[in-house]
Amino acid sequence: MDVPLWFALLVAGVLGIKLVRPPWWLVALLLLGGFLIADSFLSPAVNSLIS
Repeated sequence: MDVPLWFALLVAGVLGIKLVRPPWWLVALLLLGGFLIADSFLSPAVNSLIS
């Protein structure tokens, strides 16, 4: 069964928020931080760590 990556990440995120119940500000901070790092000069370094 082929599941799109965006759907798998969405399901994992929703389940993580429901099960762990982190504060809303932490979720917003992680989302904003990930968005900003992905579009910065640090993106090649982060990409080399991931792959």
